[in-house]
Amino acid sequence: MKKLMAAGGLVFNEKNELLMIFRRGKWDLPKGKTEANETPEMSAIREVQEETGLQNLSIRYFSGITHHEYFDPYIHEQVLKETQWFVMSATINEKLIPQTEEDITAIKWADDTDLIDMLKNTYPNIRQIITLEKESHHKDL
Repeated sequence: MKKLMAAGGLVFNEKNELLMIFRRGKWDLPKGKTEANETPEMSAIREVQEETGLQNLSIRYFSGITHHEYFDPYIHEQVLKETQWFVMSATINEKLIPQTEEDITAIKWADDTDLIDMLKNTYPNIRQIITLEKESHHKDL
């Protein structure tokens, strides 16, 4: 099994809303593969910038790690993806630009009510990292 390293962000604005992206029929968090000579922090910032258009990001702290397995049809192999997650800050006034090349069709700042519905239509590892963040840091998600 091939191991893939990735990084992503739980991005909050000044209203404590969480940035969610809509990709391939599910709500998700911005994330992606860590490139050669890139730290997980650098990768997380780059991926959030590419997938959402946000530029003024700051990492507040490391949140956790998720794992999931999938079959990659391009390499005909099972892949174990390990994603390192970072809590980030951004401002609500920046323009959000979905990276359509990555099949992202919508981006939304999710308040408490939005998030309840979004978590019903997301991946288990995304639900897990959001829930862990909520429980460990007492966020009003």
